[in-house]
Amino acid sequence: MAPRNKEQEQEVLNWVFAVLGEKVPSGQYEDILKDGIWLCKLANKLAPGSVKKIQERGTNFQLMENIQRFQAAVKKYGVPEEEIFQTADLFERRNIPQVTLSLYALGRITQKHPEFTGPTLGPKMADKNERTFTEEQLRAHEGELNLQMGFNKGASQSGHGGFGNARHM
Repeated sequence: MAPRNKEQEQEVLNWVFAVLGEKVPSGQYEDILKDGIWLCKLANKLAPGSVKKIQERGTNFQLMENIQRFQAAVKKYGVPEEEIFQTADLFERRNIPQVTLSLYALGRITQKHPEFTGPTLGPKMADKNERTFTEEQLRAHEGELNLQMGFNKGASQSGHGGFGNARHM
């Protein structure tokens, strides 16, 4: 598990609350995010209506549902599933660095949404880097591939004695 990075955690909190237009509450990073309420509000700010129901209070199970609703919303928004933290990572504090990485991934994905004009989090994503090759360059590369693949040309299994032809004594 990656070590916690307090600077990144603060940057994430600053971003979340800047997007929400709210003041960052005082308290520990994981305590602020634990019940999933702020995360659901963030998801709704990025994609209005993406979280239909937010449990403002309730049992642990009900509050964990907030986190699950947030996870579903950000997956639909475009965050790759493998970059989304598990509920226990946050709720049971099992892997807080993964929560941070997930929120950075969300911040990165907002750049793919032109309708989002709010603050950014993390590095700017690269724009498309299209390359064009001439017919000659492509043919030259094809020749290289044939050389790499054809080094055992002519080798085959035919005529191989194997065990089937062993003489019995």
